[in-house]
Amino acid sequence: MLYLNRTGVPWKYLPHDFPPHGTVYFYFAAWRDEGILAQLGYELTGLARAAEGREPEPTACILDTQTVKTSTDVPLASQGIDAGKKIVGRKRGVVTDTLGLLLAVTVTAAHLSDNALGIRLLDQAKNTWQSLSKTWVDKGFKNTVVEHGATLGVDVEVVSRSTGARGFHVVKRRWVVERTLGWLMFHRRLARDYETLPASSEAMIHIAMIDNTARRVTGEATPTWRDLQ
Repeated sequence: MLYLNRTGVPWKYLPHDFPPHGTVYFYFAAWRDEGILAQLGYELTGLARAAEGREPEPTACILDTQTVKTSTDVPLASQGIDAGKKIVGRKRGVVTDTLGLLLAVTVTAAHLSDNALGIRLLDQAKNTWQSLSKTWVDKGFKNTVVEHGATLGVDVEVVSRSTGARGFHVVKRRWVVERTLGWLMFHRRLARDYETLPASSEAMIHIAMIDNTARRVTGEATPTWRDLQ
């Protein structure tokens, strides 16, 4: 699964020295549906936070979204048009802690508004991490998200770019989650959405962050064939 996630190859092109691609996909689908991939990722998040001298349970987080194009064989019913970015595809919503570690993820059709996605993300993040009490979002999230956060006991703060800023500009707090979205792009399976089901897209994001966070916890990367020579 890590190999496919990182290289972006189709399932049937897994190397011959791996188990049959049907067997690998069977376990991927089972772990996706049972929430094992998400649970493993969140356990690693707690370990990585502890290794950094933080409490395993975060109290603050950052929300953001990313629209990506879909492959030609993705069902039309599960994709849409992001009118603002003029992209046909899906929208990823992620929640990270202040270290950039994944706390929640949701994938939807691209036409879903940031407000609707933000409400889903807040619900998911708060359900998983009861300790959350503060989050930062960009101005794409409106008052409905702020008000919904208040009902959950989460203070939602909208962070805007500095007035008069031009070109690239690091935005306070938001740069952390944007960096995490950048990390995902190192995994070729995520450069475009190839998955039939949005749930599979979410699982692929969990696998990418499992890879990233495991290396952070252990200080080691997965060995390649070159390392074995």
